[in-house]
Formats: sequence, structure tokens, C-alpha cells
Amino acid sequence: MSKARMQLIAMAITAAVTFSGYSVDAIAASNKKVTTVMPQAGITYAMGNNQVSVSNLQQSVDEDNENNTGAGNKASSDIVESSDAIKDVTPSASTVTDKVLSDIQNATGAIIKNTAKNAEAASEDASRSEEERFKSLVIAKVYDYVNVRDLPSEQDGKIIGKLYDKSVGTFIEETDGWYKIKSGSVEGYVKAEYCVTGDDAVELAKEVGTRIATVTTTTLKVRSGPGLDETVLGLVPIEDELVVVEELDGWVKVNIEEGDGYVSTDYVTLSTEFVEAESKEEEEARLAKEKAAREAAQKAAKSGTSKSSSSSNYNSAQTYTTQSSSIGSAVAQFALQFVGNPYVYGGTSLTNGADCSGFVMSVYNNFGVSLPHSSGADRSVGAAVDGLANAQPGDIVCYSGHVAIYIGNGQIVHASTAKTGIKVSDASYRSILAVRRIF
Repeated sequence: MSKARMQLIAMAITAAVTFSGYSVDAIAASNKKVTTVMPQAGITYAMGNNQVSVSNLQQSVDEDNENNTGAGNKASSDIVESSDAIKDVTPSASTVTDKVLSDIQNATGAIIKNTAKNAEAASEDASRSEEERFKSLVIAKVYDYVNVRDLPSEQDGKIIGKLYDKSVGTFIEETDGWYKIKSGSVEGYVKAEYCVTGDDAVELAKEVGTRIATVTTTTLKVRSGPGLDETVLGLVPIEDELVVVEELDGWVKVNIEEGDGYVSTDYVTLSTEFVEAESKEEEEARLAKEKAAREAAQKAAKSGTSKSSSSSNYNSAQTYTTQSSSIGSAVAQFALQFVGNPYVYGGTSLTNGADCSGFVMSVYNNFGVSLPHSSGADRSVGAAVDGLANAQPGDIVCYSGHVAIYIGNGQIVHASTAKTGIKVSDASYRSILAVRRIF
């Protein structure tokens, strides 16, 4: 046997011994964080209101596995100014569900250990371990919320917080039909009949989180495939928040107004949004803040509603403000007169062209209200509304990387794409992340 062959065999044996078993304690993530979404106005949503970043979380085992199996070629740049190109190598996919579950585990203190003797056993053990960890979660399954009390008794227990529908907590113990949990800043007791844990929590856990990619570069191209030589579908500005459909090696598939496309992970920060309990003090502070914001908006509208129009072809905002109609209805009617005008990326002109958030910002500016030029930031303005069923004309409807104005009867007006311009659509044409009310 040749010396080279013997060396190869020795290396193989060494590798087998070295990697036949491992024990991993999840560590703090550096660029992938879990975001908890505090409910607004006592209401929970499909993940997307006042966001509180949770730092120093444990890294998921999935990330370790990705590092062990090797990474594909990453894009060196995918911002608008870049002229670089790479040969596309189709990366291997990992499920978004796994990332959501891992992030929730990490945020609730899960520790991952694996002492498998081989790769097949490691996979089986990891699957069983993941399921066991999710059995320790407590997830509210109610219409609105369940009270969290300081004692396991409706008579003697003082209400210290609320666990909203599909909110996540960590199971501590069970006492006479009550679960003691820890969720956010709240630790207390919830009635077991309004929550699920154990086997029932395993499947429900997959529904409580939304994977988000937040853009970190000035302007990011969304492409038809995972490579810089792929066709550009659309442009996304910095700090926009996109729902992740699929995670690949170096790329994520995201949802934008033009359809599903791909962005490089070099230019986004990945996070998972989910709802945690809200303490009584946190709720009071939030409601006070929302009330003050509404009063300020109403005051601004009274004194700041535009009395003139930028063009003789359009009516002023004040034209639509009457004693019998709400300010929200006036906002919707004012916005509708710009249907047919162009979409322009980065634009804010209602006549010459605006993008989605520029359109919403400029419409509200005519009523004395300043809003951010960002669809992601619009998810935190004003007060929350309990879904589309309770939306009123003038409300802001937020989607993945997009925002619109509700006009009533299940419809919105929005600056859609460069191809379609400003138009009216059914509000439910895409999954809604949040509905916000200014007035």
C-alpha cells in the first residue's frame, strides 16, 4: 500500500473519530436576532407592530450545521451601484420554519445538546430534541388574550399582564389547572384551558413567528434568482422589512410587490418576529402613547390640512374634509384622485410619481401629518387595528415591503409598481402584516 494511500486512510479515520459526536450549547447570535412584537391597543396581529429587539440570544443549531456542511458562493455586492457579477451556484435550501422555531427556542432559553455517534443518529436525535424543547413552550390559543396573574387563582390572583393570542411563553410548572410561565417581562400564572403546551404546542409553534429580512444597504436589488446575473425584479430601500419565504446559502427568497425574488444575505439582517406577553405597566404606557399620537394627528389635521392643490387638475385636501365625514375618509378620497399617476422608486410626488411609502407619506402630509418614507417604519406609526375586518377608510395597510391606504369595501389605493403605477386593489391580494390608524 502506498504511503499516500495510507495517509488518506489515516485522515479518514481521524475525521470519523473527530466528528462522530458533538455537544452544542447555543451561543449569542451576532447578526440574527429575534424580535418580539408587542401588541397594540390590546390586540395581536400577524407579527408587526412596535418592535423590541432581543439581543444576546443563543445561536441556533441550524447555523452550526450550515457551517459544518459548507457555504456556497456569496454575492460580493448587490446594491444598485455595483457592477460586479458572479457565476451562480445554486445553494442548498433550509426551511424558514426551522429558523423560526430555532429563534423562538433561543429567545425562550432553549439549549441544544447533541451527542450522536454518527450523522444519521445526529439528525434523528436533533429532530427529537427539537420536538421536546417545543413541548416546554406555552402558547395562548384564545380570541384575544388571557390574563396573567401573580397567583394561580381568579379570586386571589392579581392581574399583572396579558398573554395575547398565539403569544409565546416558557413553561415553568403546573398548579391546579394553571401554568406558571415566563414571557417577556412577565412571570405569572395563566389558566391552562386557554393555552396549549406539550404535544399540542409543537405544531402551533410553527405558526407564531414570521421571518423578516431588514435591508441594511441604501438600495437593494431583488432578483429573479439567487445570483447577481439574474434579472432585477424590483428595488428595495434601506430599512425596508421583507417577509422571508425561503432561506438559501447566502441568499433569501423574499416577497415584494413585484412577486417573490431573491436578495443577498450580505445586505439584510434576518430576524424572527413573534408576540410575547405584555405587562400591565407596558400596556398602560403603550395606550397612553397611542392616545397622545392620535390627539397630535387630529390637532395637526385641523391646522395643517392643505387648502391648496399642487395642480389645478386636483382638489385640495381640505375639499374632502367636512363636518359629516371622518378625517380618515377624507384621506382616502383625497388619495383616490391620484389613481393612474406613475410609480417612481424613491419618489414622493403625487402627480409626477411616488413609490408606495412616498405616496402614503405625501397623502398624509396634505393633512398635516408627517410619516416616514419607509413601509417597514409605517408598521409602527399610529395605533394598531384588529385586522382588515375592523379597518376604516384612511387606515394604513402594511405588507411585506409595501404599504397602502385603505379606502373601504375591502379595497386599497397604492403606488404599486413601475408597470402599474398608482391604482386600486383588493386589500387581501397579499398577506397583511399590520393595519395602522393615524386619526
